[in-house]
Amino acid sequence: MTNRLFIIGAVIVAALYVLFSSIYVVNEREQAIVLRFGQITNVRSEPGLYFKIPTDIVDSVQIIEDRLMRYDISDMTVQVSGGAFYEVDAFLTYKIVDPRLFRQRALGQLSVVEDRIATRFDAALRQVYGLREFNAALSEQRSQMMTEARDLIRPDMAELGIEVVDVRILRTDLAREVSERTFERMRAERLAEAALLRARGQEQAQSLRAIADRQAVEIVAAATRDAEIIRGTGDAERNRLYAAAYGQDPEFFEFYRSMESYRTALGNSGTTMILSPDSAFFRYFGSDGEIPAASTTFAAPIAPQAAPITSTEPTEPALDGLGIEETVAPTMTLEDGSELQPTVGTEAPAPAEETAPAPAQ
Repeated sequence: MTNRLFIIGAVIVAALYVLFSSIYVVNEREQAIVLRFGQITNVRSEPGLYFKIPTDIVDSVQIIEDRLMRYDISDMTVQVSGGAFYEVDAFLTYKIVDPRLFRQRALGQLSVVEDRIATRFDAALRQVYGLREFNAALSEQRSQMMTEARDLIRPDMAELGIEVVDVRILRTDLAREVSERTFERMRAERLAEAALLRARGQEQAQSLRAIADRQAVEIVAAATRDAEIIRGTGDAERNRLYAAAYGQDPEFFEFYRSMESYRTALGNSGTTMILSPDSAFFRYFGSDGEIPAASTTFAAPIAPQAAPITSTEPTEPALDGLGIEETVAPTMTLEDGSELQPTVGTEAPAPAEETAPAPAQ
């Protein structure tokens, strides 16, 4: 009985082994290569449940990826036309489209494929960057560069049954030494531009300052000229009035000039003068202070009469803020007790009456 149960159990185990070894499942993310004695007999790319000869001695199945896969490259140093260097980060996406070639050329190993991708991707990026100038890699040509790199890689990868779907450049930065040189060059350009603007500003400031100085000189010269003209006109008018006044009585004019000379020369200046009593300077000194006889041809001086100043009565009473409407004219008390009242107009006072000269003693 025991042997019979053992045999039945062995048969069941063998049947289960045969059943499970003849079944394989392919899901939607995979492909299956069926091998018979190492030779490809079939490729399953559709998901489902499939059967093969039991055990792996005759038929074997290799599962491969049917998804998009990604390969990254980072901190890659490339040289552009002109000798500058960039540091580049990029990646590409690929897919196994021909499982037979993938098995035959790459032994069905992704590591072999990625080694080939690394070599070809590096060479393609260097070639694409090497054909361009320094600024082109940072311009709108980036999309064209990615397309060119993808087209360069595709033929070699197609031989392995791999399709390169896309190439993307993530980062393009200047190398450190190039970045420092670029910064220094940009700094020098900005400093030169600032110096140019400052020089232009100083030039304009000097020009404006020169114009202002010239205008100031012209204004001062014109003002000085007008002042001299006005002063000369005033002096001429003064001399004319003096001449008209003194010309009426030359003898009185000589007497007045002598009195002024006495006041100036004999003042408290501490100066000692030794002159003859008969000199012309003492002509009126011994006259006992008498004024010479008046000229018989005396006439009033001819001078322009100023228009009298007239006051107009206000139509409305003026208020000083305290309710007082009358306005009192100001007065001044002199030393002798008399009051000086304000005068109206500029009328000349009546001439003094002529007096007979006193007899000489």
